[in-house]
Amino acid sequence: MIKKMNVTTLARETRRSYARLLPRLSQTFADRQQSPAWAVFQRRLDDHFPTLFALLVDLYGDRYDFFYHLEQILVMAGESWFARPAELQALDARREAEPNWYQSEKMLGGVYYVDLFAGDLSGLRKKIPYFKELGLTYLHLMPLFKAPEGDSDGGYAVSDYREVAPHLGTMDELADLAAELRQEGISLVLDFVFNHTSDEHRWAQAAIQGDDEHNDYYFLFPDRTMPDAYERTLREIFPDQHPGSFTYR
Repeated sequence: MIKKMNVTTLARETRRSYARLLPRLSQTFADRQQSPAWAVFQRRLDDHFPTLFALLVDLYGDRYDFFYHLEQILVMAGESWFARPAELQALDARREAEPNWYQSEKMLGGVYYVDLFAGDLSGLRKKIPYFKELGLTYLHLMPLFKAPEGDSDGGYAVSDYREVAPHLGTMDELADLAAELRQEGISLVLDFVFNHTSDEHRWAQAAIQGDDEHNDYYFLFPDRTMPDAYERTLREIFPDQHPGSFTYR
């Protein structure tokens, strides 16, 4: 476990942690060591590890298994990078060369609910010529992952981050949409909700069943006493449509 650190101590512990983790990561990806992809990955890791470490240690540094999860995050990042299609790796390189691309005066964004605007993802693909006519380069789609029917926090109470809401389409259709938008110079943007899930998510279901590990993923209370105390000062995001910040069952 790691105690809160001042700036000097944090910088020292960042260097130490990286020096210990990098050889382990190199061993995990030993068959990639001589590839250009590994060189790019390590260079980016050199650049971004200090920020990653500082953020994670602030949140989870007091947990006994902090370094295990830190290492697993790095492994998953590597696996995702090596599995990333060449087209997206090339896009990464272009954006790295122009880090403020999203602040360009040439960027023009639009925000849409898939179902309200086009019915489903298939219908949205048919709207791409219209987006081009508008000059859009940035398409933000409101929550489209699987969520409970009815009380879904406007789609932000996600039940599965790896499944599109069935009435909107499939993950394959989403991937096809993203690819076609890229070909037309339009960046697809989705919300990733990290601070809560629906009570139908597999982690929540495991917590409800009393699984110790998944209990730690949530704030769980035996009754409404503590949630109601929190509610008095927590800002409501959708006070009219979805009041409150806690689900109680």
